[in-house]
Amino acid sequence: MDKPREECGVLGLWSESPLDVAGLLHLGLLALQHRGQEAAGIAVSDGQTFLVEKDLGLVNQVFTEERLQKLRLPEARLGIAHTRYSTTGSNLRFNAQPLTARTAHGVLGIAHNGNFTNAKPLRDRLLQEGATFQSTSDTEVMLLLLARLAHLSLPEAAAEAMRLLEGGYSVLLMNRKILLALRDPHGVRPLVLGKAPWGYAFASEPPALELLGATYLRDVRPGEVVWVEEGELKSLQVLPPAPSPCAFEWIYFARPDSLLDGTEAYAARVRMGEELFREAPAEADLVVPVPDSGIGAAVGYARASGLPLEFGLYKNPYAGRTFIQPTQELRDLKTRLKLSPTGAVKGKRVVLIDDSIVRGTTSRRIVRMLKEAGALEVHFRVSSPPIRFPCYYGIDTAARKELIAAEKSVEEIRAYIGADSLAFLSEEGVRRAIGRPVCLACFNGRYPAGVPEEGEKLALELF
Repeated sequence: MDKPREECGVLGLWSESPLDVAGLLHLGLLALQHRGQEAAGIAVSDGQTFLVEKDLGLVNQVFTEERLQKLRLPEARLGIAHTRYSTTGSNLRFNAQPLTARTAHGVLGIAHNGNFTNAKPLRDRLLQEGATFQSTSDTEVMLLLLARLAHLSLPEAAAEAMRLLEGGYSVLLMNRKILLALRDPHGVRPLVLGKAPWGYAFASEPPALELLGATYLRDVRPGEVVWVEEGELKSLQVLPPAPSPCAFEWIYFARPDSLLDGTEAYAARVRMGEELFREAPAEADLVVPVPDSGIGAAVGYARASGLPLEFGLYKNPYAGRTFIQPTQELRDLKTRLKLSPTGAVKGKRVVLIDDSIVRGTTSRRIVRMLKEAGALEVHFRVSSPPIRFPCYYGIDTAARKELIAAEKSVEEIRAYIGADSLAFLSEEGVRRAIGRPVCLACFNGRYPAGVPEEGEKLALELF
């Protein structure tokens, strides 16, 4: 679908006593599957043995019972897990995470959500110093930085690496005995901490904690490193916090039932819809969400407007992942495979709600489908501002030349998608709905955590 692509999901646990670490991490990854659908991996340790299994595919494709069995150490006490969408480095097996390396700290495993914007110069420096890289992911840059800080303890090395790295990131690290979590000083990417009867857990979103049997305690603070060592939870504020979390977590990425930095995703989406009605009302008969991404905002728009909410689009739950086809006809059929109009729209003036427009191609097909199904008018309302700039912090928003709002005005976009009217939520409306300062770089080009010298997704493969 024509959306900003997924980021990554990270998950980790530390137990005071032996536990089915692999089984719990597998369950938790299923709660994070929406954050990345290209690869999945799990690393576990019992204090002596360190095992990793990872591959391309969805969580349940990678982790068959046979493969999980290979990870089931009888005395396992800690582990990390990852589900990936590639934002730096190709979708190849050697880029699947957790990445591992044998170092003076022991075997290290790392799971990373986000992007290091200065990965290229740091990688070039490490190569000049004789380092060798096994992947084309920016994550490995941090791994090799840690390996070179052998004179420090692992928490101290992680803190020093944070001082060297720039960008938006949440990272989980482990060796055979210690589990660490760290978050960039802007808190761009989410990371939460939970407590369970058996120990502690970290995850990109709270629903994954719940599947592990852990209770949400708090978010890892921006610029903080938290670690569990011999059953004790420890914390160090490494960098001064300057919170600016990614607005798209609340607009689209996070599960509706997630609580991030004190704001529930679903409630924020409903408020975005309410704000959208205040800014851009429409003369219409009903409100229709684009499922599933437009549902929360559509509820808010319907509440504020007094219009009925109808599911005028059916989403096929069995369509699975489909890939771009080589002809226009097949691309249209792909959209119809995923979405089809219902009779609710016939003879009606429709307010169609979605969370974003990236290239505009899918929006155009949806508007056409609704009109072919008998909708008299389609008024498109978007619960985010126009996306005019690429993201460098872990979301694949496409190159700027592919972003329709970077090249066209709102009126030109309206004409292209064939809607009777079109309006986007303002930046101020997003801030009011979320209720806190957030990163809006993909809308306004102001990047709080810097930009890379080379923003190309495959920049680390070009040397």
